[in-house]
Amino acid sequence: MNTHSFLYRENLSLLTDLYQLTMSYAAWKTGHTEKEGVFDLYFRHNPFQSGYAIHCGLDSVLNFIENFKFDKEQTEYLASLEEPNGNPIFEKDFLSYLRQLQLNVNIDAIEEGRVVFAGEPLYRVQGPLLQCQLLETSLLNLVNFETLIATKASRVKEAAGSDLVLEFGLRRAQGIDGSISAARACYVGGADATSNVLAGKLFGIPVRGTHAHSWVMAFDDETEAFLTFAKAMPNNCIFLVDTYNSLEGIKHAITVGQWLKQQGHQLLGIRLDSGDLAYLSIEARKLLDEAGFKEAVIVASSDLDENLILSLKQQGAKIDIWGVGTKLVTAYDQPALGGIYKLTAMKEKGGQWKDRIKLSEQLVKITHPGIHQVRRFYHDGLFAGDMIYDIRHALSTNPIIVHPHDITRRKQFSLQDKYEGLLIPVVRKGKIIYKRPSLEESRAKRAHDLKHLHPSIHRFLHPHEYPVGLELGLLNHKQEMILALRGFKENM
Repeated sequence: MNTHSFLYRENLSLLTDLYQLTMSYAAWKTGHTEKEGVFDLYFRHNPFQSGYAIHCGLDSVLNFIENFKFDKEQTEYLASLEEPNGNPIFEKDFLSYLRQLQLNVNIDAIEEGRVVFAGEPLYRVQGPLLQCQLLETSLLNLVNFETLIATKASRVKEAAGSDLVLEFGLRRAQGIDGSISAARACYVGGADATSNVLAGKLFGIPVRGTHAHSWVMAFDDETEAFLTFAKAMPNNCIFLVDTYNSLEGIKHAITVGQWLKQQGHQLLGIRLDSGDLAYLSIEARKLLDEAGFKEAVIVASSDLDENLILSLKQQGAKIDIWGVGTKLVTAYDQPALGGIYKLTAMKEKGGQWKDRIKLSEQLVKITHPGIHQVRRFYHDGLFAGDMIYDIRHALSTNPIIVHPHDITRRKQFSLQDKYEGLLIPVVRKGKIIYKRPSLEESRAKRAHDLKHLHPSIHRFLHPHEYPVGLELGLLNHKQEMILALRGFKENM
């Protein structure tokens, strides 16, 4: 299902910054609509001080591309925009040009669920410069957020291990669209179910839930509240026990669990939402086991994240299911991924590609020139390194990758090593050619990739840096361009 159409009932072509449209207008006005460009979309730093990220957002990008157009309603709005002097920003003929615009771009992308790293392109967008610029803001909006949330979910799932993780973040998410895209990204990233019913309907994600404190507070007695719920839903009883006193609540849940057993049903479990979760879960396990409810699960919530889950496990907490909400869907400790979209090459119609590079006083902000692919090498069944190279140039038999910010850090591979190209064709001439995987398949890609990532890279504290580098020829070319642009060409 195209969720953009479902949520908004219209295309999202105006989901862009105004300067993308003013640049497009300037290109049209001055006769530069035939220029072509190549752009890379990537991020500069792995989020959450992690050793990796999980790519997510491709499905949303393809939904956006499917619906991209400027219709009458949109161009009428653009016609109403004025310059400071009161004149219209855009000429009528330009708005007519937009209404007739049909995308003619090629997009290569890394698949959803794949492990990715800072500095390597997740997307390569090629086509008319004007069109590539019109896509920039929307693609960043979609990929930045979903990749961030999928990565957070992956970390939470890694902390939980074989325990189930439930995404409980709907009420704290950043708006309707934030809650929907977060629920999907969480599932790709490793969460096992969501409380978000609409997300369940849209994406087929399993939905789970218990009951709220208000249910208990609506009765004069906690046991009566549990019993009434049990009579209504005898096969779905996980009782929230911390409304008044958690240990007493557990005992009340056991009392109703015994009634359920007499009726031929079973107590599925209890949920703890406050207090010392380690101590309370240990005591709850004792009480449940002594009462004959060894199969009953203990669910924990209460502002959890991967660090608290790890801590609770180290304390011996007896928790089977983790309900993670606010800190998951809002990426509480890092609110933005910081992805960027940069021009790497361009050409006039019928001309040759000319590489482009953006300089900066900060090494991390200097872009890579050329038309790029990412090749992932394997060694002994594990990922060994990712090479960013220019697809127009032949590779040596034993290619060397160099850290983009430290030329002394190098690693050599052989073309005989097992490898794969990560950027695959998804859009050609504005049309989607990619066979979209199911959500389960994207989710499986994450599990596959983490199994092939050395444990030192996905540990939580001071992860090892995975080798991502520029192919040596590309690095040399980049350095030559930098020197030339800084006035040292005569010394090369």
